[in-house]
Amino acid sequence: MENNITTIEKLIEKAETYSKTSLALCKYEAVYKFADILSNLSVKLAISIVVILFMLFMNIGLALFIGDYLEATYMGFFVIGLGYFFLSILLYIFRESWIITPVSNFIIHKMNGNKAS
Repeated sequence: MENNITTIEKLIEKAETYSKTSLALCKYEAVYKFADILSNLSVKLAISIVVILFMLFMNIGLALFIGDYLEATYMGFFVIGLGYFFLSILLYIFRESWIITPVSNFIIHKMNGNKAS
């Protein structure tokens, strides 16, 4: 009878060790996936900042150029502003297919371990 008790105790001890190891593995996988998602998003953010700065200076130059053409500098900025107003309307209309779905798919693919750019 004592042999059965030690066997059960060993089984319980192994189950406890297995559950602790499985929990630790889940924690490490979650940390890895979070770090992977965060690093990918930070790279995309850094590239976006550079592109935004480039676009800012290009837009200022274009506004000044249009302003010279229209013989009123402020009119160039109004034209560029109007262009961005229409762009913001388009982004709002197509926000689901252009922004929400791609970002959701990126996060889901990263969480599943698939490669997504």
